[in-house]
This record gives sequence, C-alpha cells and structure tokens, in this order.
Amino acid sequence: MNGMAKKSTDGAQQQPGRLKQIRMVAKMLSQADPKALPIVFGASIGTLVVVILIGWLIDQLFFSIPLGILAAAAVGMIIFGQLAQRAQYKLIAGQRGAAAAILKNMRGGWTVTEAVAGNRNLDMVHRAVGRPGVVLVSEGPRNRVGPLLGAEKKRISRAAQQVPIYDVQVGEDEGQIPVGKLQRHLMKLPRNLTKGQVAELNDRLQALPRSMQMPKGPIPKGVRMPKGPR
Repeated sequence: MNGMAKKSTDGAQQQPGRLKQIRMVAKMLSQADPKALPIVFGASIGTLVVVILIGWLIDQLFFSIPLGILAAAAVGMIIFGQLAQRAQYKLIAGQRGAAAAILKNMRGGWTVTEAVAGNRNLDMVHRAVGRPGVVLVSEGPRNRVGPLLGAEKKRISRAAQQVPIYDVQVGEDEGQIPVGKLQRHLMKLPRNLTKGQVAELNDRLQALPRSMQMPKGPIPKGVRMPKGPR
C-alpha cells in the first residue's frame, strides 16, 4: 500500500511539472510565431473531423470518435514539438555556443566535447564522436574558422587513425549550415563504426590534452576572449 501511495504521489508531482513545461513552451512558441498555436489547433481539429467523417461513412461512428480524439492529440503534439524546435533554433541562432547546445541534445549516442579549439574572437570548434566517426563543428565566420578546423583535424588525426573525420561549418556565410539544419545534416552521415569502435575511439580522443578551455553554453555577442599569459 505504501508503495502504491508513493507512486501515486510521484505521478501527481510529475504531472503539474509536465503541464508547466508545456505552458512555458507554448508561451515561447506564441511569442516567436503568433501563427504557430493556431496551426497546431487547426491540424488537431482537422484530424478529428477527418477520422469522424471516415467513421460515419463506414458506419463506425461510435468507434471513430475516441479514435479521432487520440489521433488529433497525437498530430497536435507532433506539430507542436516540431514548431517548438524551430522556434528554439531561431532564438539561439547567431549566439556563440548554439551549435554545441544542438549537438548535446542530439539522439544517437553522440559524445560531444565543447570548444576543443577556439580563438580570441570566440570562434570555436566542437567535437562530436558517433557512428559516422569524428565530426568537427565550427561556429564563426568562414574566413576565420577554416584554419581552426584544419589545425584540429591535424591534431586528432593520429589518435583517430583511419576513422573518417568530417568538418561542418555552422553559420550564415555561403557554404555554411544554419544551426537549425545541423542535426538533420549530421543524421544523414553514413554509419561507419560499430558501437564498440565508437567507444574505443572516444577513449583515445579523450586522452588527448585540451588545447584550450572555453565557457560552455550560448555566449552573448560582442564578447572577446582575454589574452592569455605570455
């Protein structure tokens, strides 16, 4: 009985937390795009109407109503999640550390090391290790991050051995990938390694000394790194 009561209490505590989180995301989404929530509700109602109409046509109206409600809720949550993700990308676009935030929240067993290389302008390179191999992701103008990527690629090439090393530039310059498309781009990379090979590669790369330490998370624009001691 005590165990059941504890589970019930935990569930009651988690439910308000989820609802509060959904309300916060909905508020953020509404501020970022006033048309977003009407789109979510419109898609849900449209799904409900279509399912009920199909049930009426095949003489299964009684069963189509609850089925339509479930389908409408599922469609609404999917669209809500997609729009919320786009709004989040839009809010963090242009901030230093935005690409690292995307990398750390990706699914697929990625191991992310932030700011393995950088400079005084807060241009930086992050390292992600996964089934494709090693992916170096830069943030900053194209003319400045090229040397950073080249130097980091050379630094880890011996430890990576024959493992593929990809470099991706995140930004708005020509040839760069917008931060909102970074996750989709990485998911399209081929799976070259097994899980065991990924773990072994990770151990080798983690043993390398860090070339520098950078602040984590998105960093306000206009901030410059101080000069290091000579």
